[in-house]
Amino acid sequence: MFDRMISKACATVMTAAAAMSLAFAAPAAAQGNGTVTGERYVPTIWVDPDGCEHWVMDDGAEGYMSAHVTPDGMPVCRRGQLCGMMPTDQFFATDKHHVTAAGRDRLQEWFRKTMPGTRYFVVAGHTDSRASDEYNIALSQRRANTVAQVARTVGARIGDVRAYGERSPRVPNTSAANMAQNRRVEIYCVR
Repeated sequence: MFDRMISKACATVMTAAAAMSLAFAAPAAAQGNGTVTGERYVPTIWVDPDGCEHWVMDDGAEGYMSAHVTPDGMPVCRRGQLCGMMPTDQFFATDKHHVTAAGRDRLQEWFRKTMPGTRYFVVAGHTDSRASDEYNIALSQRRANTVAQVARTVGARIGDVRAYGERSPRVPNTSAANMAQNRRVEIYCVR
């Protein structure tokens, strides 16, 4: 009984999310006095490294895309795993997002070997904490986009490209060695 209630609740949330995305995606209407009477909410869908698809509206509402849940109420997700990590210092010049020629060759070879059995890849860029958060997000986005573009040159399917900047360090940014570990691009394989 509880399982059916959870499934029904998830289905209701999904229906509501679909309705919200249609209702809130309409452009804002202006009244004669210049006041905006509505807002434009844009839904976004992404796949977490755990393989779960999520939706979020730009007003902060969010949820899982799948109405399928396990008996304990957890969403049923595709299996994803961290299958590749590259230290950016070995692939990119300092503060740059263009991959070196040797790095491009290594990445292309890695994607060719990893593609069989992988539905798609999620590429996530990270930085250390030395610059501003805004700058680090932009740099990690450019680096992740560069890796994704290399993957596409060999036919790899990219499901998502993400930028975390300094927000998800592997280790504390307390030494030069630690900061080097945090400057990385991670690749998740969704099978």
